[in-house]
Amino acid sequence: MTINHAITRRGRELQQYTAELTIDPAQLDAFWERALQAYENKPLAIQRERQESPFPHITIDKLTYKGYDETPIHGWFMVPHTPDAESTSAYPTIVTFPGYTDDKGYPERYAQWLLLGYAVFAVDVRGQGGETGNYMPEESGSIKGWVSSNLLVPEGSYYHALTIDVVRAVDAAAAQPEVDITRLATVGGSQGGGLALISAALNPKVTAIIADIPNMCNMDHGVLHSSSSLAEIAQHLKRYPERTEAVLHTLAHYDMLNLASRINVPVLMSVGWKDSVCLPETIYAVYNRITSEKLIYDYPFSGHEVSEYHNRERITFLQKHFTL
Repeated sequence: MTINHAITRRGRELQQYTAELTIDPAQLDAFWERALQAYENKPLAIQRERQESPFPHITIDKLTYKGYDETPIHGWFMVPHTPDAESTSAYPTIVTFPGYTDDKGYPERYAQWLLLGYAVFAVDVRGQGGETGNYMPEESGSIKGWVSSNLLVPEGSYYHALTIDVVRAVDAAAAQPEVDITRLATVGGSQGGGLALISAALNPKVTAIIADIPNMCNMDHGVLHSSSSLAEIAQHLKRYPERTEAVLHTLAHYDMLNLASRINVPVLMSVGWKDSVCLPETIYAVYNRITSEKLIYDYPFSGHEVSEYHNRERITFLQKHFTL
């Protein structure tokens, strides 16, 4: 006898959840082909500056590269040189992005990945809590935060600059001689999870993805219901309801609902059923459209968080996919 309790029913609902695409796929492909070609030959202008390391046998560099509109994007590039390793060793690597309003933090934040023997490129997000500024001009007023900036057209929107930044972050990591380009994962939670997904969808150098409680998924639904960054866009549209169609059209270009089909590498995702920031419906709308190898962990009693239990699953996932 199958017990059909509320948790089972909710899980079934999410597994079957679908959302319609919000932009024509051919139009979206053409948009990104133009956008990526425009930056294909622009120099990254990478600079590395050695920093003091609190860990023995781990080198830490401040690595800076040029993102969208020449804005310098700052990050930590950390390499766990084992005492017996040759100087030419290449390491499996993660490129990791922070949640909304956060930054790359201190290198100690990434100790677990370094302990596992991975190189780490921890990247700031423009204009938010870190060292990285934002050269993008503000064409019109926005609601606190950043994501409602320049939303009337896709090109030049904050989301566009953010996306080009993270695509180039993968390029910057892949260009480092210590990086094993056959084992290069993007990792993040919330905003960072959305950025892990979109950078992998648009940059074929990525070989695996960890996207926990990701944002930038089923964004129409998020604008209506989310209590976090997308609420800034809702507030903007409350003031300017006549802009609704134009703004939603812009968001469609950066919505993983529309870009999920471009993911062709293994992906791990997580979802908290009590999450009011990145709602389960938004995450499952994307997960159910991904056709590559995939795995999702449901946490019926969790909100917008990544638990210690799930952190171990993240470690296991990468150990599996970084084993050649």
